[in-house]
Amino acid sequence: MLMTLTTYLFLGAAAGTLAGLFGIGGGLIIVPTLVFTFTAQGMDVNILTHLAVGTSLATIVVTSLSSVKAHQDKGAVRWDWFQPLALGIVFGSALGVMTASLLSGWALQKIIGVFALIVALQMGLGLKPKPSRQIPKQTGLTGVGGLIGWASAIFGIGGGSLSVPFLTWCNAPMHQAVATSAACGLPIAIVGALVNIYTGWGLEALPAGATGFVYWPAFAGIVLMSVPFARMGAHLAHRLPSTRLKQIFALLLVAVGLRFLL
Repeated sequence: MLMTLTTYLFLGAAAGTLAGLFGIGGGLIIVPTLVFTFTAQGMDVNILTHLAVGTSLATIVVTSLSSVKAHQDKGAVRWDWFQPLALGIVFGSALGVMTASLLSGWALQKIIGVFALIVALQMGLGLKPKPSRQIPKQTGLTGVGGLIGWASAIFGIGGGSLSVPFLTWCNAPMHQAVATSAACGLPIAIVGALVNIYTGWGLEALPAGATGFVYWPAFAGIVLMSVPFARMGAHLAHRLPSTRLKQIFALLLVAVGLRFLL
């Protein structure tokens, strides 16, 4: 029990730091670790991956709030980009959760594993499209938001690994891309968590302490640490070069992706 609580607290610290530093919600760390933890706890294999995704999204609600405030204090969030993106995100996130609910736990793990390897490749090698275009108009941003929300809800992430590359491709300054991405993580997480509660409601295989596909003991432990560390990560994002940290994170994602696939 003590080991499980320690795992949740460590996850919160890691997720918060990643949220603030890279503009991601930390789900790429939270989901795999929760899958391994829930497996060790003997939870039903058919629902534990969905439970990990739903719990991750619920924690990102709190992490995003802390991260966004820290970035907003520095005036880095572009709310004129956020508003049309968020409109698409709301609908895309709901569709993403519905899509994930149609997948088996095994299939969902494989999809998350492939996504982790793709993100590791992008982050580790610094692959990114050349800034060759401008930010789309509102309709275009709404469409992009829908795609980001859909994919993010399936993977249980805050969307930063998708929205930051997109915004930088559109010539957005990195600090504004990271800050705006952190803001976009909030509607992804809120809608994703609520729909995960709805889709998992009343399932007999759910463990005690779960409401739908959100497991509250894990949520509490992660959130306790994620809030202060998100603010710390946001401050570091404005002060430190992140290349080496991204490479280390990429190696971790490779291990996670291979574990899920193999």
